[in-house]
Amino acid sequence: MKFGRFQHQSRTFYGLVEGEQVVELDGSPFTSYKPTSNAHLLSALKILTPCEPRNFYCAGLNYAAHIEWAAKRKGLAVKLPEKADVGYRSPNALCATDEPIVIPADATEMVQFEGELVAVVGKTAKHLTEDNALSCILGYTLGNDVSERSWQKSDRTLWRAKNCDSWKPMGPFIVTGLDPMNLDVEIRIDSQRVAGYNTSKMLFSAQRYIAEITKYMTLHPGDVIWLGTDDATEPNLAHGQVCEIVQKDIGVLRNPVVREKA
Repeated sequence: MKFGRFQHQSRTFYGLVEGEQVVELDGSPFTSYKPTSNAHLLSALKILTPCEPRNFYCAGLNYAAHIEWAAKRKGLAVKLPEKADVGYRSPNALCATDEPIVIPADATEMVQFEGELVAVVGKTAKHLTEDNALSCILGYTLGNDVSERSWQKSDRTLWRAKNCDSWKPMGPFIVTGLDPMNLDVEIRIDSQRVAGYNTSKMLFSAQRYIAEITKYMTLHPGDVIWLGTDDATEPNLAHGQVCEIVQKDIGVLRNPVVREKA
């Protein structure tokens, strides 16, 4: 199934996406729901972020090719992580598909995309194992972990480098029944492919991250776990461009890029 969160006039609701039509739901996929008789054309609705996470987790350095690219660019030796490290992002940075990625005026030109698969939690979970980790997952969506590389070097907590307003596009929909370890993700700028990878190349699986998190923290419905990016994350994002994260089952997360004026 393909779930989305939508706005129509002054109303916000969850819906089931069926082709170009959206069936409005009474309730939420995170609690309970039933389809209603209200149906809308997808084109007539504003697509919102598919959930509003209480907690926003992210995988750190989860693909070898991305680590190798970053090390080569910095002139450093390649060192792969020995364990699944978990980081955080700010839910305040989330924005929906078609909303602009806004680059602050004082950012350098080194603002880059990171197209990621995102696991969306559907059930409260604690102390899961890798064998049953996916039992708490409702489905998967897409994310763009926009990053300012010079700030990433100087900001110890990455508070600006990763968390500026609008720097975490997420969506467009949540899709159930996917294998998180065998999905093709593609990144396009102005409709041209610039990067891509298959999630089978994760250093640590989605199951490993979920199990590791739940050793210490409770996952709640609507929480999200961003699972990292592979490949190079160039060229830099620039004013006037459109960045797209694409996965054939989930859809296209599309965002224009705007730089603030000084």
